[in-house]
Amino acid sequence: MSHDVRYIVGTSGYSFADWVGQFYPARTQQKDMFSHYVKHFEASELNFTFYRIPTARTLAGIAAKSPDGFEFWVKANRAITHKRDTSVVAEFLENLGPLTDAGKLAGVLLQFPQSFHRNVANRSFLSEALEGFASVPAAVEFRHNSWDDPGTVAGLTERNVTLVIPDVPPIASLYSAAATATTSTGYLRLHSRDAEQWYAGAAERYDYSYTDKQMRGLLDDWSKLAGKVDKVYAFFNNCHRAQAAANAEAFRRILGQIK
Repeated sequence: MSHDVRYIVGTSGYSFADWVGQFYPARTQQKDMFSHYVKHFEASELNFTFYRIPTARTLAGIAAKSPDGFEFWVKANRAITHKRDTSVVAEFLENLGPLTDAGKLAGVLLQFPQSFHRNVANRSFLSEALEGFASVPAAVEFRHNSWDDPGTVAGLTERNVTLVIPDVPPIASLYSAAATATTSTGYLRLHSRDAEQWYAGAAERYDYSYTDKQMRGLLDDWSKLAGKVDKVYAFFNNCHRAQAAANAEAFRRILGQIK
């Protein structure tokens, strides 16, 4: 395993009631979750921004509560990725100001649904959306396997946009790929490998725990990018019952980042 690459490990969100008593101490209140989280990890994805446009005030508060060097990938609002409405991009970007000013914005994550196939209309929309986010680092996650195409890698590379590699079950219609880099940043999102539960609902979909062997296998795959990338963000999204946090800590242990 190469150590030339810096791995920045965290989870997709941190505010979950079912983490209390599992990862967070018993009786931890929602307002105190983040201060516990930052003791364990150097980065987080912000997921609430998918459901509502974040206010600058909220993000200023989060920036202030996080230690120096902490980083956030902020998920683009669903109006953009799921309703194809770019009219909110300017407001979204403006409200990221406190994270940018604090030097804590790693970038914006655009996660498209499985219904977003690679065709002329969607490629055109993707281009429009990425132009809107050109002022910040951007990463794109596809869910439909039609994006597994050399043109996807070439197009994102040309735009200096990071391709997210999702770790998902072996379902033919889902996008999955070996470790690939379109910028000097790698991005791995770990969801689940349980095909039977993938379409059962959100709680079931992310009710999964990775084994150390599976995580070591992923690191072997990503080590092939040493020399091409200087850092890899790895976010665990198997958030059901704090499995993401447990796996992310195990991943850090395998990397030798914590004892």
